[in-house]
Amino acid sequence: MLALTPGLLALGAFMAIVPLLRLDSTKARSFLAIVSLILLLRYLHWRVTSTLPPPHLTADAVIGYPFMLLEAASLVAVALSLLFLSRTIDRTKTARSDGRATDPRAPLIDVFICTYNEERSILERTIIGATGMEYGNYRVWVLDDGRRPWLRRLSGELNCHYLTRPDNHHAKAGNINHALRHVGALPERPHFVAILDADFVPRPDFLTRTISLMDNPSVGVVQTPQHFINPDPIQTNLAATDVWPDEQRFFFDILMPAKDAWGVAFCCGTSSLIRYAGLVQIGGFPTDSVTEDYLVTLRLKEFGLTTIYLNERLTIGLAPEGLKEYITQRARWCLGFMQIIRGRSGPFSQTSNLSFIDRLSLVDAFMSWFAVYTSKVAGLAVPWLFLLFGIKAVQADLTELLRFFLPFYVWHGLTMAWLSRGRSLAMMTDVSQLIAAPAVLKAVAAGLLKPKGHKFKVTAKGGDRDRRFVEWPLLRLYGSALAITLAAIAYAFILHLRGENIAYGGLALAWSLYNAFILTVVCFVCIEQPRKRKAERFDRNEAILLRQNGKSHLARLADLSITGARLIDPDPPLPGSPIECGIYGRSIAAIVVRRTADGFAVRFEEGMDTRVHAIRAFYAGEYVRAYRGVRALPVGKALLARLFG
Repeated sequence: MLALTPGLLALGAFMAIVPLLRLDSTKARSFLAIVSLILLLRYLHWRVTSTLPPPHLTADAVIGYPFMLLEAASLVAVALSLLFLSRTIDRTKTARSDGRATDPRAPLIDVFICTYNEERSILERTIIGATGMEYGNYRVWVLDDGRRPWLRRLSGELNCHYLTRPDNHHAKAGNINHALRHVGALPERPHFVAILDADFVPRPDFLTRTISLMDNPSVGVVQTPQHFINPDPIQTNLAATDVWPDEQRFFFDILMPAKDAWGVAFCCGTSSLIRYAGLVQIGGFPTDSVTEDYLVTLRLKEFGLTTIYLNERLTIGLAPEGLKEYITQRARWCLGFMQIIRGRSGPFSQTSNLSFIDRLSLVDAFMSWFAVYTSKVAGLAVPWLFLLFGIKAVQADLTELLRFFLPFYVWHGLTMAWLSRGRSLAMMTDVSQLIAAPAVLKAVAAGLLKPKGHKFKVTAKGGDRDRRFVEWPLLRLYGSALAITLAAIAYAFILHLRGENIAYGGLALAWSLYNAFILTVVCFVCIEQPRKRKAERFDRNEAILLRQNGKSHLARLADLSITGARLIDPDPPLPGSPIECGIYGRSIAAIVVRRTADGFAVRFEEGMDTRVHAIRAFYAGEYVRAYRGVRALPVGKALLARLFG
């Protein structure tokens, strides 16, 4: 019990202090970060001075010293993240929607929709949203690196420009640069360029909100967050969609406003507005990294142009729908960042004029990729080595660890949960990092050792995902890790119980049990759950007017998508019946497709006019839920239900 006392004191102090603090207060955030840093240093000092094996050529030392260095590096990453999270900024009050929404003399904006192989339904939504924005002077360009005739026809049907090039050199960056040269040769050049990925549908006020922050001539990029209409694979495969946000919410809702407060926000590609003159100055999008968006920010800074962040939900896109796509996306981000580290805009470059805080931000990101993922994987193996072979890489018992580690763990975990409004839970962070760890570590090695010559890997969207299937390579890897962990516990405490295991095995046992739980969750994530719907549906509870055969009556709308709806009606019409529904502010023709227990379901007519209106109304509305906060208990219940249900 004495070993738990420091942790309990940290818990009590936090609970007593935090109600007195304001989330937007730099002093309050800094105080919590400083206390966390003090406890971190206390733990690290103990770790270095009291837990290392004697410095001899033994198995204990050969494993123990490198692991300590990895752990120290990951703690440096924690300290840097605390530094940046000690500030935050909200530019919502600065942005405004003004007369430019209807003024044809407003600065010209070219909207680039970058596409390669996405299917028609995805592109149609994006183009319809882009051509329906409320701004007085803009052009929409579909940049088709797939060179598809049907997309040329669709672009013409939806009244936007279509552009291709003879090759796919430099992938997305090359596609954008080709479009920049094209619009630069037109009689009227743009003042700004907006970038949209093929699956990101803009809200009507996307341009008016972002351009209002461009009145300051030193602003080169206004970046907005990425929000998603669908759950990511971790949410789906763990059946946690209703209690846990997508993995990007911490980055876009918490980290980016903090980075912006320090002046180190960066371009994330899609959902951004960029000053055209700045792009001309730097020669277009850089092509020496597969994450050309981050590099745009660094190159623009060389010319005194900054990136700022407007944390408003102004576009809605698709999260990776499968685990393979999720991992591919993160591996590409990591690879691109390693290319930046090795390039002329890296943190230790002598040719770059980046400021100290810019360089520190790059180091922060590097440590988050390299040190955190590496130590996470090493942390799976270290307890095995003791339980199976008696290798004591960490020479401490559980009681000692609890005295020094638990206060930091409790305070830091609660601090991160408070700063992130519940978007950061250590357990879920471990799951998401382990899932991507093999691909990320491979990308780290590839980017550092061979920074040039890597191809841009597109994150696939759409396709048939209506069957359950297993990501066998990952399941075999983590299933084997789980089996070894359980076998090591059984061997050390059942089959081969020794006095040393009783004296020192508590730490390895607790560590292994935690790893076993996380690995079990990871294995369930590897089992892809089917996604039946082509269009995401959202619950509603509102009365609507129905009209059939000249008669009208009220029904209750139960759920809604851009393709159909489910209604509650005690007297449902027969399947196949035509009906008109008062939805999206107009009467929409629909067909009854089936009866339900309490009503019926309809499919909207497929005419282009109906689809245009439905898509614009749907994405302009508030149908996509925004997470305000997350609590650990519902997440835990969802995980247990998934594991044992």
